[in-house]
Amino acid sequence: MGTFIVFLCLAAIIILYFYNNPLKHGKWFMMRRFINWFPLGMTYAFLYMGRYNLNVSKNALGSLMTKEDFGLIFGAGTITYALSFLINGPLVDKIGGKAGILIAAIGSAIANILLGILTYLVVTGQLHMKMVVAFSILYSINMYFQSYGAVSIIKVKAYWFHVRERGVFGAIFGTLISFGVYFAFDWGQAIVDMVQAKTTDNMPWFTVFIKNVFAIGTTNTNAIWAVFFIPAIIMLFWAVLDWFAIKDTPEEANFPPFDTHDASSGKMHEEFSAIQLLKKVFSSPLMLMFAFIELTSGVLRNGIMQWYLIFARELKQPGSEFFIEHWGLLLCIFGIIGGFLGGLISDNFFQSRRAPPVVFLSIFMFIMALMMAIFLTSSPVIVGSAAVLISMAVIGVHSLMSGTAAADFGGRKATATSSGIVDGFVYLGSGIQSFSLGYLTSWDWHWWPIFLMPFALLGTYLALKIWKELPEATKKYMAEVENVFMD
Repeated sequence: MGTFIVFLCLAAIIILYFYNNPLKHGKWFMMRRFINWFPLGMTYAFLYMGRYNLNVSKNALGSLMTKEDFGLIFGAGTITYALSFLINGPLVDKIGGKAGILIAAIGSAIANILLGILTYLVVTGQLHMKMVVAFSILYSINMYFQSYGAVSIIKVKAYWFHVRERGVFGAIFGTLISFGVYFAFDWGQAIVDMVQAKTTDNMPWFTVFIKNVFAIGTTNTNAIWAVFFIPAIIMLFWAVLDWFAIKDTPEEANFPPFDTHDASSGKMHEEFSAIQLLKKVFSSPLMLMFAFIELTSGVLRNGIMQWYLIFARELKQPGSEFFIEHWGLLLCIFGIIGGFLGGLISDNFFQSRRAPPVVFLSIFMFIMALMMAIFLTSSPVIVGSAAVLISMAVIGVHSLMSGTAAADFGGRKATATSSGIVDGFVYLGSGIQSFSLGYLTSWDWHWWPIFLMPFALLGTYLALKIWKELPEATKKYMAEVENVFMD
């Protein structure tokens, strides 16, 4: 049922994409742009499955991976992810988004295969060692390649979507993240459930097939390693489609040049070295504001997504079963709502300014974290609902900042570097919360929501500081449109 609902959501997103055409593009342009972003987007979604499968494996491995171990492994990966943008942001600006997404999918697939092999050797007793160091190294390699994903999809987006359309594309970007979270948690858990089944009697053929294929000669051992191998296979499938379908620019698909009126408008002839691209970002106070807003969202995003299931399983609160069983689906549906809520508010009520909806969403996250702190041990339903709603709001913030604002102000020539640095700060925030909460929650789970609350307030304050910001080219374009309308 969950998969059916997700595919209904995907169908609705596709319909909304074709319906939303404020610049009156031709039918073939809209169709070719869809052929471009759909396989690119699905690759990105399954990259998430190959990223957060670590969370699913932690619960399946039990004492082989403690909370402290998990915090260290995930933290090492997120810090690697964040720092990787210093290299691959400028690189993707040079080689293009198509090459970037192929590097992401193939590299992450290989890393996931290696994680699966390591898990197989440890679980079957062929390798006797603590998993922290080896898992941290392999997961960091995985996250290095993962970091090519976001900058690649945004790089391609920058050439195909006008600034006035990017709020909705930001919502599509948030939707793809939400699909990925669903694939990671619910499909990942379904894989674990299949391979842990004690008997194949009366099982569907597909379950029997998965269990037998990944047993790899074992009979009594749960094939938990399948949670790494299956996403790898799926990512390689989408990489093949990307090779044939994606074009980096409309010109490569035989359309005339398309001015998106972002910060590169009128400057497309300029060329930048990697150092110049990095300097362009780090010397911009506005871009740094985006980055620090994303740091706060990273703390809240993975502070909820990463720890709720661990919390709900550990404390065994009656009433939390619904959230545990449908965690991925809930994050998916509400993430889609959050992405579209932020994007539509930005484009339709604030002239494509990204900060105003971020202010509202950050305030909302603070209120929900406060509710979690108050009702943490007394109302599982309130805690679960607040956690889902925080995830909804944080996807809205993330899609507006990393997916949209960074590209608007960085411009097409520096999109990957700009969005990469901003997205990197998301994972710096993720690393901060991972290292911190891995230890704080071992003492007392009440520290969990209390730790998140100041970051929501900081995000609100920073977004208020940039409330009125728009790229100059966008302001000029909107003034011209307004003059034409008045004439």
